[in-house]
Amino acid sequence: MDYYPALKTLHLATIAVTLALFLLRGAWMMADSPRLQARWVRVVPHVNDTLLLASGIGLAVLLQQYPLVHGWLTAKLFALIAYIVLGTVALKRGTTKPRRIAAWVAALAVFGYMLAVAVAHDPLPFLSSNFP
Repeated sequence: MDYYPALKTLHLATIAVTLALFLLRGAWMMADSPRLQARWVRVVPHVNDTLLLASGIGLAVLLQQYPLVHGWLTAKLFALIAYIVLGTVALKRGTTKPRRIAAWVAALAVFGYMLAVAVAHDPLPFLSSNFP
């Protein structure tokens, strides 16, 4: 457990960076900015998201809480998959700008859901007494 504070801090920091980069890339997508094609924009989010996933896995192992065993982590795992799919549609695969924007907004909603699940440790966080 000596690593817990550092691992949790890394996890929270990478969550903040992920959200900031996703918001920025979404704004650039809506503005048809050529910045969206910059090399760093295509590399940095993937590096950060890898650190985010690795720190999340590390926390799960350290706390001995696993997806498919603990409902709230299972919900986060499926929400993460939905977020990735929606994010891909929003920033790469959407065929029209309205579809991309809709996918971007939906991905942000899923991101918010994941945050709420993490805080409440409940797959239905808005119904939970643990949710602030």
